[in-house]
Amino acid sequence: MQPQRQQLIDGRWHFHYGPIDLIISADGESSAIERALSVCWLRFAQILPELVEELSVLRQPLKQMRWLASPVARRMVRTCYPYRTQFITPMAAVAGAVADELIGFFAAEPEIRRASINNGGDIALHLQAGQRYTIGLVTDIASLDAEPQSHFEVDASMPVRGVATSGWRGRSMSLGIADSVTVLAQSAAMADAAATMIANAVNVQHEAIQRAPASALKDDTDLGDLLVTTHVGPLPAVLIQQALDDGAKYAQYLLGEGLIFAAALTLQGQSRLLGEPLDRLALQVRRAA
Repeated sequence: MQPQRQQLIDGRWHFHYGPIDLIISADGESSAIERALSVCWLRFAQILPELVEELSVLRQPLKQMRWLASPVARRMVRTCYPYRTQFITPMAAVAGAVADELIGFFAAEPEIRRASINNGGDIALHLQAGQRYTIGLVTDIASLDAEPQSHFEVDASMPVRGVATSGWRGRSMSLGIADSVTVLAQSAAMADAAATMIANAVNVQHEAIQRAPASALKDDTDLGDLLVTTHVGPLPAVLIQQALDDGAKYAQYLLGEGLIFAAALTLQGQSRLLGEPLDRLALQVRRAA
């Protein structure tokens, strides 16, 4: 297994190495973009081997700060530390932490106006003054080619530099039943961890919900024998509201703690929107099949 890269037809770059799959976009002076891409590629090839060296520690529940050699691993631990009173491992922030590590090479180039690194839906942003990105809000995260249900803008004047989405229908396992939870935060790692925890909080018990031990679904999971959601059938309206209310209450707490700036929670055609700019969206959520 070796790192691979290719330029896409639209000018973006695709970096791939094992479980890491990045789409990189940048606007600015071409030589500055080339320099950033060059050093980004060199660093990209180092990250996975570094994380593998410390993977046994990164998969353990986080109760206290740990010193780790990899800068990405240290970022994962720092990001997840505020959630240590609940079950969390540093792996909750791995996708966002990788994106954050690499976006810095683009931010270091004054002639790059804006850049984004999308790591499987967890996005790190670089924005110079006056720049902005329009980002699609996808609630059907089970489909890689799903159409966004809405769009929102992140501009340089906002503190948001990270966007992440989690839910039981995504590529990672969830303890909750949210179809999707999208979070805006100061960094991609912070958004990643928060989206995971809010998605866990969107939860109820009902016979239509199927769960299984995480270890029975994936040998090397960091979730051990915890029960993760494998299917959510149609739920009574009162339980949909209860699950979303619980998730929104937790998201509001994170807003108050300054850990996130906004969140969008969806479940079976219903939603909760908190914080700017997401609370201004006219979100029409389709009930997932």
